[in-house]
Amino acid sequence: MSKGKSGLKIRAEYAIAALLMFGLRRLPLRGANALARSATLTLDLLVPRLRRVARINLAFAFPELSAQERDGIVDGVFQNIARLLVAFARFPDLNATNIADWISYEGLEHYSKAKEAGCGVLVLTGHLGNWELSAFAHALMTEPMNVMVRPLDNPKIDALVEKRRTLSGNCLIYKRDAARSVIKALRSNQAVGILADQNTNGAEGVFVNFFGKPACAGSAFVRLAYHTGAAIVPGFALWNRATQRYVLRFYPRIELTGDESADTQRIHSMLECIIRENPDQWMWIHRRWKTQPPGEAEVY
Repeated sequence: MSKGKSGLKIRAEYAIAALLMFGLRRLPLRGANALARSATLTLDLLVPRLRRVARINLAFAFPELSAQERDGIVDGVFQNIARLLVAFARFPDLNATNIADWISYEGLEHYSKAKEAGCGVLVLTGHLGNWELSAFAHALMTEPMNVMVRPLDNPKIDALVEKRRTLSGNCLIYKRDAARSVIKALRSNQAVGILADQNTNGAEGVFVNFFGKPACAGSAFVRLAYHTGAAIVPGFALWNRATQRYVLRFYPRIELTGDESADTQRIHSMLECIIRENPDQWMWIHRRWKTQPPGEAEVY
């Protein structure tokens, strides 16, 4: 049983999630989009701390914007989650023949060139755009990859999510045994996707400048690259409003210096640049700046 949750709560949460997934999969696309938007609006209303956290984050990330403009970005975050939910619910119906209706490539040559080097690829990604669809679609359009995941605190929902994540052939690597599994995959010249944009504790990371404020970032990412010689290639599935589809965009390989702090900063400067271009597609509702250097005031 999940720590801190009763069996009844686990089953109730699962029932809601399973019913939502069923509706989002079976309804016509227009109806599914409306249902997903209603679900995220409900989440926004029932869990007000999410918008409160986002407002705090955006206040120092975009001080030049008005409060109304920043709230517009938060609205976009919930819309982005709604789009993600619809795509995720429909994973069982997506295959090599219809995946192009949902997503296309830009910059695939950067990924291909990294694979040709023969030391594996660390795909740098984050909670930006549709991170679930990016790995799922890449497996159908090019080749399966490994995806590092952290189990959800509801085991029944976790099982539901895991099943969908592996439908296109991807393999999951769990954080508890990540280092050994990631190294093994990279030495076989495979790709490993890692979400590198979340807060971590001081013992596991270094402080970087992220949107003008210290943020604790995991340094294991660059250490894995040092140890294996793997290429770090950023990749994100970003929503294109003009085409009403996603674009899985790969960027040029990030060159490393061998300085752990400097290279971790380089990664997060890249993340910041892409987020600034697509601010309403990033998870501002996450307490990204929770860990602060000693002596600094708490952000939240």
